[in-house]
Amino acid sequence: MKTPYLIFDLDKIERNARTIVDLCREHGIRVTGVTKATCGNPDIAMAMLRGGVGSIADSRLDNIRCLKEAGVDTRFMLLRVPALTDVEEVISRVDISLQSELTTLAALSDTARRHNKVHDVILMLDLGDLREGVWQNHINALVQQVLELRGIRVVGVGTNLACFGGVMPSVSNMQRLVSYVSEIENGFGLEINWLSAVNSSGLELIASGRMPKRINHARIGEAILLGRETIHRRPWPGTYQDAFILAAEIVELQKKPSVPVGDRGEDAFGHHVDFDQRGNRLRALLNIGRQDVDVEGIVPLDTRVTIVGASSDYLVVDVTEARNDIQLGDELAFSTNYSALLAAMTSSYVEKCAIETGGSRAWQ
Repeated sequence: MKTPYLIFDLDKIERNARTIVDLCREHGIRVTGVTKATCGNPDIAMAMLRGGVGSIADSRLDNIRCLKEAGVDTRFMLLRVPALTDVEEVISRVDISLQSELTTLAALSDTARRHNKVHDVILMLDLGDLREGVWQNHINALVQQVLELRGIRVVGVGTNLACFGGVMPSVSNMQRLVSYVSEIENGFGLEINWLSAVNSSGLELIASGRMPKRINHARIGEAILLGRETIHRRPWPGTYQDAFILAAEIVELQKKPSVPVGDRGEDAFGHHVDFDQRGNRLRALLNIGRQDVDVEGIVPLDTRVTIVGASSDYLVVDVTEARNDIQLGDELAFSTNYSALLAAMTSSYVEKCAIETGGSRAWQ
C-alpha cells in the first residue's frame, strides 16, 4: 500500500458504537453518530449504523452529500450552523439542522416553502461554552420569532459543551437546559421532542445515572471512533482505542547529532525549538509531516521510537533503541488522537483503507 496511510477497523468502530448506544439506551437517550472527524466516510457511517446509532450527523454539507451518494440510507443532521449561501443545499440534503440565527432561519423557511417542505430544526442554546447558540436570556425571543416562520418546525432545543471553552456537562447545566425547555413549552404551547444536550463529554454523567431524565439525545463521535470520553480522554469501558492506525515509511535512516549545528532562528513554522543533547543518534525521516497530520496527536506504537519533531513533509523520529530491527523502507505505526485523526482523514496525501478484523488487533 502506498505510504503514508491510515487504516480503520470497521468491526471495532461498530462494536464501539454498540457499546455507546447500549449505555445511552439504558438511560432513555438516542444516539446520532458523528462522522465529521472522518470526513463523512461512508464505510465508517455504515459501521456506526450497524452498531445501532439512529442517524448520522456531520458538520460539512460536502460530507453529507458524499454519504448520500454512496448509498448511506438514514436521516442526516447538519451539526454546523450553516452559512446563508448554504441554505438551498441544507433544504435539499438535510433532514434536521442545528440553528441559532434568526436571519438564517428565515432564509431556510423561505427556501423550504419554495420547495413545498417544512424543515426540522434544533435551536441551539449557549450554556457557557461560548461556541454556537443563542445566549440564555434571548431564547424565548428567538422561539417567538421562529414560530412565525411557516417553513420551519422547531423539534428540539440543544446545547454544545466541552468543544470550545471546555465547560463540562453537569447536573446543574443540564437541569438549566431542561428548565429553559419547560419554560418554552409552557409559554408557547410547544412540545419539544429533542433535548440534544451532550456529546462524548457527557458519557460519565450518563453512566452515573445523574443525567436529568428529559435529556434524550446525544451526538457522539470521538467515543465511537477512538473509544474515549472527552473530559479526561480516558478509555471508555468496553470500547477499542485502536480502531485507527496511521503508518508512514522510513525514507532516510542516518546517524546524526541530537542538537542542530550552527546559529539558529525560527523553524519553518515560526517556532524556537529546544533540543536535548544526547550525542549522536540514529534518526529516521518518515514521509509524513505537518501538512498531513497533527504531529502532537500521534504516538508511536513501538515504545522504542521517539518523535523528535516535524516539518511540512517529514516526521523526524529517534530510532536508536530499535536500531537492530529497523531499516530503510520499513513502516512505522502510530496511534492518533482526535485532532490527528481529523487532519489525517482530511489530507489527500494520506491513503485511507478500511479493514475488518473481527475485533483482533488492527496492526501486527
